[in-house]
Amino acid sequence: MIYHRPIARVLGARLAEAPQRLQILAGPRQVGKTTLIQQALIERPSTSYLSLAADDPNRSGSADHYAQVPSLAPAKGASAPTASWLRESWELAERRALAWGESDHPASRALPFVLVFDEIQLVPQWSSDVKGLWDGFRKRGVRMHVVLLGSAPLLVQQGLHESLTGRYELIRVTHWSFAEMNDAFGFTLDQYVHFGGYPGTASLIHDEERWRAYVRDALIEPSIERDVLAMARVDKPAMLRRLFELGCDYSGQIVSLSKVGATLGEGHTDTLAHQLTLLGQAGLLTGLQKYAAQAIRQRKSPPKFQVNNNALMTAAATYRFDEARADRSHWGRLVESAVGAHLVTTADADTRVHYWREADMEVDFVVESRGKLAAVEVKTVQGMTRHRGLDEFCRRHPDARRWLVGSDELPLGEFLRQDAAYWTS
Repeated sequence: MIYHRPIARVLGARLAEAPQRLQILAGPRQVGKTTLIQQALIERPSTSYLSLAADDPNRSGSADHYAQVPSLAPAKGASAPTASWLRESWELAERRALAWGESDHPASRALPFVLVFDEIQLVPQWSSDVKGLWDGFRKRGVRMHVVLLGSAPLLVQQGLHESLTGRYELIRVTHWSFAEMNDAFGFTLDQYVHFGGYPGTASLIHDEERWRAYVRDALIEPSIERDVLAMARVDKPAMLRRLFELGCDYSGQIVSLSKVGATLGEGHTDTLAHQLTLLGQAGLLTGLQKYAAQAIRQRKSPPKFQVNNNALMTAAATYRFDEARADRSHWGRLVESAVGAHLVTTADADTRVHYWREADMEVDFVVESRGKLAAVEVKTVQGMTRHRGLDEFCRRHPDARRWLVGSDELPLGEFLRQDAAYWTS
């Protein structure tokens, strides 16, 4: 059985509409962006689309692509696609789109042609070229959807907003939720808390050494090497890697960047803050800010480390699944981290996730969405009835929704089935 993520319905609906804007599928590595577009195209006639991958320019969704247009194949020994490859591929797609629209196929009137570029950020200066190509073909009135796939930080860094403003719609492809891992792979709640939500690792969880090696080698290393170090200038890449490792170890904990700097031998907290931002943009590790009415107080607060997927925290630890569940302290940290990862990855563009702390009072997470607040406390100790931080925050913000995750009223599994903004409504 083929599993279709809920986001697939959004993509399918967009491709059934008359083309008006570029469609951008953006998100971290290994969350299924390529699979989503393949599923959207699989039931279409093969003559109604052209799918190309910039990380493998010889691969095409149409078997005869290079046989018909040999010049599109990169020169022997070439390691990266060029602007010429992008332009010639686009021109070929336009010709095919016109032929599709004039064909006798019964679906040709209803279904626009689709051109897909996967890993588009690998093409040098892709955004300015796409802008020119898009504006030109829109003037010619060609019925063709253009879908671009890539990692979110690279897309933003290389000019998505600047060059293509007003020309695109962004479809965020996030880490997999508990509901998705449960529906697709039968993950139990405890398995999701421990192993996180990378679909490619699901078949490996019963061999934890192999699972850890895959997470490190196929997920973490490429994300850091290609999506962080290749995204922006990083003067101290070794320190960024150590910051990531430390952040995974301390996921769910508030840590002063000055103390982190002392540990890592870096005296400039601005450097660490910048590196933490890059890790967050790559979908790896986020530094949550303290909730405060004044933005300057938020920026000056120490961050709360939060992995975007619990697999990153578990892969860095030494606990096996049964050992993790037996250690209630460690398991409590994993549960809190799973809640934070869920909130961070399901927060839409109008939703922010914070923590709150005053003196010895703390709230694990504060969700701010469209002028509404929710205070979220994670209950990890059975029998605990007093929550001073939650009480005080709600006293100061009487309109805030109050949630105690893990209580009888709100079990963890139920909480993980709704997005961040839901809990403010």
